[in-house]
Parts: sequence; structure tokens; C-alpha cells
Amino acid sequence: MNIALLRVWLAEVWQAWRASLRRPGFLLLAAVVLALGVGSASAVFTLIDGVLLRPLPYPQPQRLVALGRLEQGNVTAVSPQQYQQLAGLPGVESLGIFKGDPVAANIAGDGEPVQVPALEIDHGLLPTLRVQPALGRNFTAQEDRPHGPPVVLLYHGFWLRRFGGNPAAVGQTMEVEGVAHTIVGVLPEGFDLGQASIALPTTFPAHSRDDGTNYTAVARLAQGATREALGAQVDTRLHAFYVAEGNAAYSSDYWRRSHFGVQDFGAKQHQDQRATALMWLACAALLLLIALVNLTNLMMLRAMGRSHEASVRGALGASSWRVALPSMAEGVLVGLFGVLLGQALAAAGLLALRTWMPVDWMAVEWTRPGGLSLGWSAWALAIAVGLFGALVATVLGLWRGRTALSMDSLREGGRSGFSRRSGLLGRVLVIAQVALASLLLCTAGVFLRTLLDNAKVDLGFDARGVLTFELAPVKATYPDAASVQALSQRLVERLRRIPGVRQAEAGTNLPAGDSSGQWNEGDLHVPGGEAFNAQFRGVSPAFFEVFGIRLRQGRLFADSDVRGGEAVAIVNRKFADTYYGGHALGQIIQQGSGAGMLSARIVGVVADTYQFGPEDPDSVLPILYLPLAQVDDDSLRMFRNYEPLRFAIKVQGDPDGYRNGVKQAVAEVAPDQPISHVRSMAWVVHDTTTDTEFNLMLVGLLGGLALLLAGVGMYAVMAVAVAAREREFGVRAALGASPRRLLLLVLRGGLLQIVFGLAAGVVLGAAGSSVLRAVVAQLGRSVFDPWAILVACAVLACSGVLACLAPALRAGRTAPMHALRGE
Repeated sequence: MNIALLRVWLAEVWQAWRASLRRPGFLLLAAVVLALGVGSASAVFTLIDGVLLRPLPYPQPQRLVALGRLEQGNVTAVSPQQYQQLAGLPGVESLGIFKGDPVAANIAGDGEPVQVPALEIDHGLLPTLRVQPALGRNFTAQEDRPHGPPVVLLYHGFWLRRFGGNPAAVGQTMEVEGVAHTIVGVLPEGFDLGQASIALPTTFPAHSRDDGTNYTAVARLAQGATREALGAQVDTRLHAFYVAEGNAAYSSDYWRRSHFGVQDFGAKQHQDQRATALMWLACAALLLLIALVNLTNLMMLRAMGRSHEASVRGALGASSWRVALPSMAEGVLVGLFGVLLGQALAAAGLLALRTWMPVDWMAVEWTRPGGLSLGWSAWALAIAVGLFGALVATVLGLWRGRTALSMDSLREGGRSGFSRRSGLLGRVLVIAQVALASLLLCTAGVFLRTLLDNAKVDLGFDARGVLTFELAPVKATYPDAASVQALSQRLVERLRRIPGVRQAEAGTNLPAGDSSGQWNEGDLHVPGGEAFNAQFRGVSPAFFEVFGIRLRQGRLFADSDVRGGEAVAIVNRKFADTYYGGHALGQIIQQGSGAGMLSARIVGVVADTYQFGPEDPDSVLPILYLPLAQVDDDSLRMFRNYEPLRFAIKVQGDPDGYRNGVKQAVAEVAPDQPISHVRSMAWVVHDTTTDTEFNLMLVGLLGGLALLLAGVGMYAVMAVAVAAREREFGVRAALGASPRRLLLLVLRGGLLQIVFGLAAGVVLGAAGSSVLRAVVAQLGRSVFDPWAILVACAVLACSGVLACLAPALRAGRTAPMHALRGE
């Protein structure tokens, strides 16, 4: 290419840009349309990137794998016994373990006693992750054993809050559960595994018999090792162990039927968010596609408007490139403006999200510095999609516009401008926009319908006027069940004396929430029946009164139901129907066998409650209630290893107004006992629906933008179609067609496009909406909820009529003489 030709081309580009900037109406419209799609895609990509796509903050994270039982291709968890059997696996450079969820730990010394989340880890975890403490050292193998030296690692944030960032904190002692622990190190800033405040050793015995799967095992692959080979070795070794154990191992038949393997550690950490993130990505991709389809429509109409000028230039000898260059230059300018405006919209949206969204809605990765900022990958995506999309739309517009003034087209359209055939592609693109918009609107409708239905669900209890809090009795001060039960009774009595408190109770669980803290009691059975598992609750006698849980049969617990008296139990209706055929009252429930078997008589049946919130179809579980005063030492000790006790008071007025009274009551009964999570029961119930609300907000926003883009696209196509058929409307008017008839003719054409688009959307959704169905299936619904489809159809039809109304009115006002002038 010679310099002269390059200068000519640059002059053409500059002239096209100057023309666009002098009359910026089309440039702004096209750039805004593109920006809505690019900005939405960039913002959603940033949300997903922080959770799923960004590598874990450890060296060589691709070599980290989780080991354990496989369920639908995902690793669930491992037990201490299984973890110890995996030591020395070929292809493993190092191995570590941590408890899946932090436990509540009481901290005292150097400040007010507090309850903080504590993560249990072994000495192999940090080397496996290649994490070095910022100060001090890691745990040792000796400290990982029972009765080893009591030590603790501090998370960086807790170190700053509690010790002001003083390096001298390492080596000091801090009371954890009433026992002095030596602070041996401070974890580096940014290490947030488990979202805890401190780390404690796991203290497994040398040959643990614990088969409770409450831990996550992590291995670092050796150089050259593969996940497939390691997974096969894990499966072989654990199966061989359980076969050798025979029936001596707890649930050995279950484990022999299980499959074990490995999974990428990053995928394991985020497997619960994967389906939701893919839904966001699918919705953003749909909106981006709608924006690109709309932009193609606009660029096609722009090229058709320039077709006469292009024909003249071609007749004067201009090459095809020279003819196309002004449109291509304008397309590049649209792409640049669209990318910049889109990124500005994305940044503003993420800022609003970070400012207004409740912290409980946010993934921990979003709360890190820069966690919700547009990174280089988001910019690369926006530039690639924006510029490429604008250029493709321009090329399609040029290709369609080339035939706008062909001989056949001129014969059809005459002086009116464009032929009827020239608008066919535009109408097809509008149908595509409506089809894609219908998917987004239907999905938003599903979440909205879920929230509306949830508000009507009878949860089985009354959350109004109840304040709750958590208390984990200090283990050194309250070492056994008797002392814990005595503390609970004293505290309940003191809470009842707070002015305005109607009733108070203590228990192991609340009737809703606590999704990560369920207590499954195993080896239950009816006399002579097979063993089964069920949810267990230890509660005080006032539990059912505080939460308004209705009694269906029998009686509730009484103050006389204490240790040493008759062992009694209450079950919910689900339990009674599942294991007693609906006739549980007076029956016996047993646990274990032989001399150590426990038995209790069922004295009452109560209503079912939605433990995980009304949106979860599996939320109603079989529940066995025992008096807290009759829970044995072993069961309560096991519970305390994972969860705190929950207390609740029924009050007059606003529950939040009783926070100070609760703290004062606890301080009087147990001065060194901290509490946490003081919140109303209404807040706990609302927290079970926050995921649905956030999804509704995000999908609803994308659906609204899709509706706007579809309306703009339909208006543009209908406006040009009316201009293209001006001569036809003039002839019809001259032959006696009324303005009303012409108006209805245009509206009918627009509504036909909507009908075809909705039908295509239903077919498209049925064929390829597995990602959306996977998410809404958690709500117990189909993505094609009839009411959601009906609302989407009504909204799209109304917006379509509004988009078509102005062009239709223009068609109805067509003057025959003006349209036919020049014939």
C-alpha cells in the first residue's frame, strides 16, 4: 500500500468521523445500545471472575486438588480416619486438612471477651498451599496431636483488630475456651480460607476412628503426576481399607459402595456458586447478543440510508473499499464510544453494588481490595466484544444495503426509498431480540414469583417479636452437659426478667437458618426396625412457645423433663409420617444397640418447619426434639465441637431494642462469656431468601435492559418499514383505506413479530436453558413457569405496541398526493 493511498484512506476515515461528530444523534444511539450490552457483560464477568475464574491466591494453584468421596463428579468431604489412610500416596508432594466450616471459639485476654470463628487445620495444610506465616511459624506435628501444646495462629485482620498489628503479639498467650494458648504466628494478609479469625490445630489421635465427614483434604500434586492417576489411587486405597475393616468400621457398607477421587481445589471451593454464576453469565450473554442484534439493525438501516450515496460513488469509479470505508470508520467509532461508555456503566454499577448491597449477599472475594473493580481481563473482553461486534454489525449492514437500490428493489420501492424486501432481515432480527428478551424476562419472573410465593408460605413458626443470639459455653468453665445445662437454665431465667420479655428459651438450633450447622443424629431406629438418620434438636421447654410452633398431638416438654426422669421426645409431623405412618404418639424411638442403647418415649407431635427457608423444596426435614436437660454428655460434646447454642426471647415491640438488655443479662450470669450474632428472627428468615433477592435484582436489571433494547430495535425497524412503504400506504389511502385501517395494518405486522419472537423464545429456552433450569430447580420451579411466561408475554406485547405506535400513527396520516407525487 503506497503512502498516497494510505493518506486518502485516512482522510476518508477522518471525514467520516467528523460527519458523525457534527451530527451525533446516530452515533450516541448506537453507542448507548452497544454500551448496555458491553457494560452488562463486563460487570457480570467481573463478578464471576472474582469467584470462579480468578486463580486461587496460592502458588501453582493448578496443582492443588481436594480428595474425598465423589458425588456427581464433585468431592464432598473426608473424615479424619480416611485422611490418615491417604498418607504417603504416590504422586502427592504434600497433604493437608481443614474443617469444612469454622467453629465458634471464645477468646479472652488483652481486651473484652469475644466469640470468633476458628478454623481447625493440621500442620500440613500451610505447606501444601505454599503459605508462609507473615510472622512466626506454622503448627508442628506434635501440636496436631491430642493433649499437645496449646497453640494458635492469628488471621491478619484479627491480629490488627485485637493487637493493633503489634509484632510482639507472637509468643504471647491468649485464652481460647478458657485455656492459655501460645500465639505462634500471624497468617499473611489476604489468607481468608474459612473466613475465620484464628486457626487451631486439628488434634487428631494417631489412629483416629472418626468417620465423620466434616473436613476437606487438600493435596499438592508432585511434578508429572496427574489428577486421574491420583484419583484412581485414592479410590483403590480407601476401598481396600473398608474391605479390610469389614463391619468394624462405622457405616462400612456405605463406604464400600461409595466412590472416591480428586477434584480441582478451586472448583471444590466454589462448586456451590457455579450454577448461579453460569446463570448470570448466560443472562449477560443474552443481553449482549440482544445489543449486538439491535446494533446490527441500526447499522443496516444506516447503510440503507446511505445506499444512494454509495451507488453514486460507485458509478463515479470508487472501489468497493472506498465506498465501504466511511461506514467502517463510523463502525469503529461506534465501537470505541460503546466500549468506553459501557465500561463507565459497568464501573458505576459495580460501585453501586459495593456501596448498597448487604455484606451478607457478597462473596468473600468481592470484599477484598479491588474485588469489584474492572481488571485488565474485563477491559480486554469489552474491547474485543465491542469493536468486533460493531465491525460485524457494520459489515452485515453494508452487505444488506448493497441491494437496496438494485433494479428489482427500485421497481418495488420506487421513490419511497426502500423496498419491502429490504426490511425482511430487520424484522428477523427483531424476532430474534424478542426471543432472547423473553428468556431473560421469564427467568426474572421465576425469581419474582418465588419471592411472592415465599411471602405467603406458612413457615410453621412465628418469627415476629423474637430476638436471637449465639453463645458457645467456654469449654474449660463448662466442661460437661450438666454445667452447660445449668448455665442455660440460669441464663433463660435471667432473660425472662428483662422488662418486655414474654418468654425465653435455649436450644441447639433455631427453627430456620443455620444451613451450615445441622445436627444429624445417626443410628436411630424404631424397635425392631432398620437404622436411619434424622435431624436432632435439643431444646428447652419454652422453645415451641417462643417460636409459636403448633402442637398437633400430645404434649410439649415440661420443666420436669430433666436428667434422671423418663426420657421423652417430640417429633415433627414429617418424622411421624415417615417413620411411624403418622402414628408416633406414645411410640418408642431408640438409638444404638446393646447395653448402650438409648430409648425415649414420644410424647408429642408438632408442626413441620422450613429449616432452610420457604424457597428450598427439601427444607422440611424429619426432626427429633429432645429436652436440652436430657441430652447426654457425648451428644452435647459432639455438638459443641461444631456449633454454639442458640438462645431466643419473645418480646413486646421491636426485638432490636432489647440488644443491650440481653448483653447485660449475659454479663450478670456469666461475666467472661461472650455472645455473637444478636439479631431478630425475622432477619434470620429473610437471610434464607437473600440469594433469590440478589438473583432477582441482577436478572431483573438485565431483563429490563433487554426489554428496552428490544423496544428500540422494534421501533427502528417499524419506522424504516413505514418509510419504505410510504407509496403503498398512499395508494391504499387513495383507494379508500381509512387511517385506522392503515394504523392497524402496521400494528398487526409488529405484533406478528412479537408472537413469532415469543414462540422462538420458548423453543430456544426448551432446547438450551439447562443452565437456567439447574439454578431455578433449587427453587422448586421450572424456568418456564406459566405465570412467568404470561407476564413476559404481556410486558413484551405492551412494549411492542408502544414501539410500533408512533410509526403506525405516521402510516395512518400518510397523504396520498404526497406519497404519489413524482409518479
